[in-house]
Amino acid sequence: MSTAMRSVTLHRLRVFEAVARLASVSAAARELHLTQPAVSMQVKQLEEQVGLPLTERVGRRIQLTDAGEEVALHARRLAQQVREAEAALDAMKGLRAGRIDIGVVSTAKYFAPRLLAEYQRRHPDIDLKLSVANRAEVVQMLHDHVVDVAIMGTPPQHFECEAARIAEHPLAWLASPQHPLAALANIEPARLNEERLIVREPGSGTRGAMDRYLRAHRIHPAQMLEMSSNETIKQAVMAGMGIAFLSEHTVGLELQTRRLVRLRLKDTPVLRHWYFVHRTDKRLLPAARAFRDFLLVDGARLIEAQMMLQKSAVRGSRRARR
Repeated sequence: MSTAMRSVTLHRLRVFEAVARLASVSAAARELHLTQPAVSMQVKQLEEQVGLPLTERVGRRIQLTDAGEEVALHARRLAQQVREAEAALDAMKGLRAGRIDIGVVSTAKYFAPRLLAEYQRRHPDIDLKLSVANRAEVVQMLHDHVVDVAIMGTPPQHFECEAARIAEHPLAWLASPQHPLAALANIEPARLNEERLIVREPGSGTRGAMDRYLRAHRIHPAQMLEMSSNETIKQAVMAGMGIAFLSEHTVGLELQTRRLVRLRLKDTPVLRHWYFVHRTDKRLLPAARAFRDFLLVDGARLIEAQMMLQKSAVRGSRRARR
């Protein structure tokens, strides 16, 4: 296999990486601006060179074999090294261009666009690619070199990363204003045993923080209803289906308009932090270093400004109604 791999072109590996990542020949063809037959031919020729099947079809989706997983991993690494080489050469020429692939956990999507917009205003020649997913998926993207850097809560633990704290991240228990607990103060955590909790899916950073709170207070809720979207959870809580543990950065408008209320449970809000994260073995090129420095200096201020903007919009709406 090693002899055969020496003659594999970067283009063929790039095509295969897209098929592996998207689990679809047609999706890879659209992304790469190629025809589906051209993509299929590249994959077939790569399999012939390797001497092992790399994919198998399961229903309408493509699944990687063990050999395919290995080739895809190295294809991603090679693609990343090529991008780094291009960016390093641009920097040596004095160019200001570059590209950053950024992974963002879904809870951070409420403020991440503001951060990226301000960074791009200052560095208009930098290309940004944003991928939004839950924590487990963003961690996997970092591990597999799919993204250069990430904005997330708890940094990965099973491989070496550099994590720089950029802002505070409060999480709280939330309910409809009509919920019986909404009018109470100093609520004992044990009251949660009697409630239906609307929760994020396993792998979510919010779910992990909630689970730690429940374990710390020995809570075993009567019922948990799992949903994979903060927006769906908010709608469920507003409809009176239960209570939820969410980031305050996701519910600014709902709190201001009293569609949701913070429950005054002891030991809340739970204060976590947002981090800028990259692999320790990942050499940050000038564009990514500038992005890190920008977040460390201005990240907390811009996130707070986003919250204040929401509050101002609500006040303006109330004045207009009067």
